Amino acid sequence: PCPGSRRRPPAPLPAPAPDVRNSRGAPRETESGQLSTAAAAFHCPQGPAGRAPGCHSVSVVFPGPVTQQGCCHFACELLKHVLYQRHQLPLPYEQLAYFGRRALPRAATGCRKSWLECSRKCQQLLMDLEGVFWHLEAIFNLTLVPRVLILVGGNAMSPKELYEINLEGISVGNAEESLQTPSCVRKLFHSLFLADIFSELQAVPVMGTIVMVQGHRDCGIDWFRPKLNYKVPTRGRKLTINLSCGGNSSTNSSFQQGVTSVWDNYIWFQAPVTVKGFHE
Repeated sequence: PCPGSRRRPPAPLPAPAPDVRNSRGAPRETESGQLSTAAAAFHCPQGPAGRAPGCHSVSVVFPGPVTQQGCCHFACELLKHVLYQRHQLPLPYEQLAYFGRRALPRAATGCRKSWLECSRKCQQLLMDLEGVFWHLEAIFNLTLVPRVLILVGGNAMSPKELYEINLEGISVGNAEESLQTPSCVRKLFHSLFLADIFSELQAVPVMGTIVMVQGHRDCGIDWFRPKLNYKVPTRGRKLTINLSCGGNSSTNSSFQQGVTSVWDNYIWFQAPVTVKGFHE
């Protein structure tokens, strides 16, 4: 089984709370001109328990640099995890793909619908997800990616739930000097498990999921659609996952040396497919 594949039991959904972002929805800078990893995307007012209901943040610090391909892998694994935890997949992605390649046997999934209908929905979902994964790898190869959004339900402007992967604090290195990606994935999911961020959520109906990626406007990607005036939504349940690298790394720090003029060239790109989940 994949890391973090156990689904949390449903519980009442907390009421969303407002948050504050700058006018462009872009990361803020520190006084020294460096992009702050504390712009952990959603500045939520703190309640008595230390966090606002409906607005959460989890920070994961890797003890060294990671590869650009590793960053893409983190985004793909988190997309799989969110879809399963939010009941858009009846099984963890790897298990669903395994059974899907074998025409989704009814005994393996417990489908109560007709075998043909369930198989068709499964095959379409797997095809859509594989396309998203393939093109995510392409855009990560073409440009540094500071942030990825996973928007569940609603639409890109007003999703029901928003999951942000903040990569601003990542230091990118080559394969020889970087951490092993599997160990980083284990650390990431261990942190999510300890944060227990999904246990308070109730089960939801089948919804569409949209993926947004922030990258350089001239990166040359032709599958994702540029959204020049897109602003990160401020309503709905939000979770920010802040990924950064610690240690005494001398490698290229992706966004720590950024300046305002650099951010002017970064825009949002939207995947042209909406991943439609299905239930058993």
